[in-house]
Amino acid sequence: MSEPVTYELREGVATVRMDDGKVNALSRTMLAGIGAALDKAEADEAVVVLTGRPGIFSAGFDLRVLRGGGPDAVSMLQEGFLLAERLLSYPRPVVITCPGHAIAMASFLLLSPDYRIGAAGEFRITANEVAIGLVMPRAAVELCRQRLAPAYLHRAVALAEVFSPERAVAAGFLDDVVAPEALDEAGADAGRRLAELNMTAHRATKERTRALGLGRLRAAIEQDDADMAGGLGIEA
Repeated sequence: MSEPVTYELREGVATVRMDDGKVNALSRTMLAGIGAALDKAEADEAVVVLTGRPGIFSAGFDLRVLRGGGPDAVSMLQEGFLLAERLLSYPRPVVITCPGHAIAMASFLLLSPDYRIGAAGEFRITANEVAIGLVMPRAAVELCRQRLAPAYLHRAVALAEVFSPERAVAAGFLDDVVAPEALDEAGADAGRRLAELNMTAHRATKERTRALGLGRLRAAIEQDDADMAGGLGIEA
């Protein structure tokens, strides 16, 4: 079986691609692969473009592990939101290109980079935890509060509303939508354009802009960890 995460560096832009041949479940293996790719991108001083496979960005956490509880579920939940935190604080620009569906934790990752481009089509972008009987993690609520348009916050978090790519722009999950066949080039173009920024200024400004939100996200992650370790879980 090939690795679920691949890394390609070109013109100062690192493309990190998730492809497990299925739905790109954010298992601990997938999360570790993305983390290793970000380590490499940071060492290469590269702008990052994170993407998925045709038709899907990711279906979110592995629900079998999550609902099974125990240390594996706690670790997977923590690692997923620590990845979101890392994308928010990555020292260079981060772009996500979303080739299709983005469900649950995958939708929260869409709230973490600097710029998001989606593929047009019959795709679902949704934080569906409430619809499937899970209480929304505090860290997820915090990410949504920071990046979603206020009028859409309750609809996305408490009502599990499903958004098309076009409506996801209005809600705040995406910044732009292009034809599926144009997505890779749009991501590469965005990466090259953002690579022309002054990186010292970008990093310092990102830190100033996101410092308060990152502090709140870290506190939420720690409280979620305490809840899970205490046996509260996230089942409704």
